[in-house]
Formats: sequence, structure tokens, C-alpha cells
Amino acid sequence: MKKIILIVDDEKNTRDGLRHALEEQYEVAVAGDIAGAKAIMETEQVDLLLTDLRLGGESGMDLMAWAQRQQHPPVCIMMTAYGGIEDAVEAMKHGAYDFVTKPVNIDRLDLLVKRSLHGSEIERENTRLREQIDKKFGLEGFVGDSTAIERVLETIRQVAPSRATVLITGESGTGKELAAHAIHQLSPRRRGPFVAVHCAALSPQLLESELFGHEKGAFTGASERRMGRFEQAAGGTLFLDEIGEIDAATQVKILRVLGERVFERVGGNRPISADVRLVAATNRDLARMVAEGKFREDLYFRLNVVQLHLPPLRERTEDIPLLADHFLREAARENDKPARELTSDAMRCLVAYPWPGNVRELRAAIEHGVVMSNTPKITLRDLPATVRAAAPGTAAARGPLPLNLGETELALMRRALAECKGNRTLAAEKLGISRRTLHRKLREHPELGLD
Repeated sequence: MKKIILIVDDEKNTRDGLRHALEEQYEVAVAGDIAGAKAIMETEQVDLLLTDLRLGGESGMDLMAWAQRQQHPPVCIMMTAYGGIEDAVEAMKHGAYDFVTKPVNIDRLDLLVKRSLHGSEIERENTRLREQIDKKFGLEGFVGDSTAIERVLETIRQVAPSRATVLITGESGTGKELAAHAIHQLSPRRRGPFVAVHCAALSPQLLESELFGHEKGAFTGASERRMGRFEQAAGGTLFLDEIGEIDAATQVKILRVLGERVFERVGGNRPISADVRLVAATNRDLARMVAEGKFREDLYFRLNVVQLHLPPLRERTEDIPLLADHFLREAARENDKPARELTSDAMRCLVAYPWPGNVRELRAAIEHGVVMSNTPKITLRDLPATVRAAAPGTAAARGPLPLNLGETELALMRRALAECKGNRTLAAEKLGISRRTLHRKLREHPELGLD
């Protein structure tokens, strides 16, 4: 589809000449004054406005200013006689892309038009991508209208504009990283980077290098200087997930960054400024860890300037139908499946299930149903077996566990996690196994999203 260019000049010969030069590549409209130009722009979405600086007794600057206030402002190029170059430069300061002098050099104009329209296309695409990011990671990413989720959203709105450190607490799968993204997207730092580090996935030695970077030769294998995540997040937000898993030495270094806003790379001695906003998250009870001597009290208070608690899904079951509908559409789109809907029995089952894996587990269960269903409706039998066990009226829902040994083991783990509110250390103790064994067993079932 051709781009639309509007030429505005009070000289008919100039209008006609420019239209003739451009109409092979573009849709061209012309106007002799501001009133005519406005009438066209009120009915057509003009992509580029090419206007003379002086329009009889009127000014092209006034027309450009009006055009830029519209919902979809066009790119503006100003035309001027040689004596009006200073005014044209002033127009550029107020939003014009560029200017051309009269008589107009058609080759230069053609190049300017192509370049400006291409730049405008890129800017529109960037805006669209930013809007998608805002929608995915802003408050729109939170689905639900329960009182519990409204409290979460209100806290995010309140804290996001500040620079305060935020500690996000809640069980695994409740959306802590989504909340961190939302805080970033609603903050003045949203144009800066959002950098996430999952602390539990790295050994203490690797975590230190990951966070602070290292100098060449700092340790065996350090063949070159490496920038750490604090540097990568400069001007933006650094999200430290599972902060309760970091070792004592790294706790001291993070405490220094929060207090002095500087750090040093591993093997280095040059202070580096830390221009970051820190958001941390944990599914552990840090206050209890402080009391047990497992986490520094001073770091806890530095991190816990504002605490944002994400409720488990079982405490906001009224949101399950909305979440299920959202995940149905998402899973259908991602798996190239037709739109589905849940039967009433399937929905009652989802509401009855305790969801130890929270929203993450619900998303996985819905995707399982979309993939397994061969009919327009997702029925009870399309849901994962462990979720079906919670269906009202079933034997499992009344108490006894399924007879299949694999399902029995998984159901026991689910029950232990639910009773321990997602705390895997306590759940492992309740089951009489190590936390490492529990992690391994959960990894054997990746379709549940609990690893």
C-alpha cells in the first residue's frame, strides 16, 4: 500500500510540479493553505507532510505544530527559500525531520522522503514492540480481579516510580518475575535494560563472577575481562531471583553495592558505579533465615525496603476462570490449535485443585488440555491426571490416592508442597527425603512446570 504524502504550498506551479515528481511512488494530495491541509488530514492518515514555511499570510510552522498534535502525526519536511533557512532550522528543533530549499532539488527531496518514511516505519515498529512488552510485562500481565491481586497491583503502581529496593515474596510459580518486570516497565527506568539473574542456578564462585564480572586472569579460565550483570543493568533494573540461596560472601558484596552504589570486578580493584534499581525475590522465609543465622540481617533490611507478597493461587480461586480463559487463548495460539473452551466439569476441577505449583502449574495444565483435546471443548479427561484427581466427586478428591505408583508418588509430593505452602525444604522433610531428591523428582515431570 502506497504511503500518503500531503504537499502544502500557496503556489500552484510548485504544488503541481512536486506532485508530478512524487506520484509514481506515493499517493499524493495537495493543498494551497492551512485550512485545506487540515481538511485532508482530518479524513486521511497522512504519512508525510511537505509544507512551505510561508503560506501567504500563514505559517507552515503552525500547520506542523497542529499536525504533530494529532493521534497519528505525519513526518514533517519543511520547504523554504534560502533566506528562511534559520526559520527552517528552528522548525527542525520543533519536530520537523528536515528541510529543503526552493527551488526544490527533486533528487534530494526523493532521498529525504525515502529516509524519513523508513525512519518513521522503524519508530512505529519500535513503539508497537514497546507496547507488546508493556502488555506482556506491565500490569496487563496480571490476570484476575480478586481483592488479593488488586492489592498486588496497587503496591506495584505505588512503588514503581521510586528507586526503592523491592523484595518480592511468594511461593514458586506465583509470578514473581512478572511482578519485577511490571515494576521496571512502570518505572522511569523502563527504557533501560531489565536483567534477571536466577541465583540458585549458579555456584557461589560462578554467581560472584556473574553479578560483578571479572578481570582477565582473575581465576583459572578467565581468559578475558567479563562484564557482570550489575554493569549490564546500568540505567535499568537488576532482578535477583531466589535471593535466599546466595552464600555469605556474596551477601556482603551485594550489601556494599546497596550501601555505596559501587562494586569491583573479581580480580579487580577499580570501583565501578552501580547505577541500577535492585528488585529481589524469594520463596523462602528470609526473616526466619535471619533468626537462624543463615542470612545477613543488614542485607535483609536493605532488600526489604518495600515488600510485595504474591498470594498463592489457592488463596485467590475466584481468579482461576479468568486465568484459565487467558491461558486457553495463549496455548491455542502458540500451538496453532483452534480456540477451545472448558466444560463445566473441567472448570470445577480446576477450581477444586490446590495448585501447589500456582499459576505456572495452571498454565501448564491448560496447555496440556489444549494439546490433548480433539474436540471444541476441553473435558475432564483432557486435563493432567494429577489435576483430574481433584475433580469433585472422584475417589481421589474424597481422600484416597490413585493406584498408579507414579501418580501416587507425585500426588504425595503435591500434597506435601500444598501443606507446606510451596516450601520445598519443609515438604522434603515431611516426605522423609532430601531437598535434592525432591528437586530431582520434580524435574522428572517438566510438563507440570514445577522444576
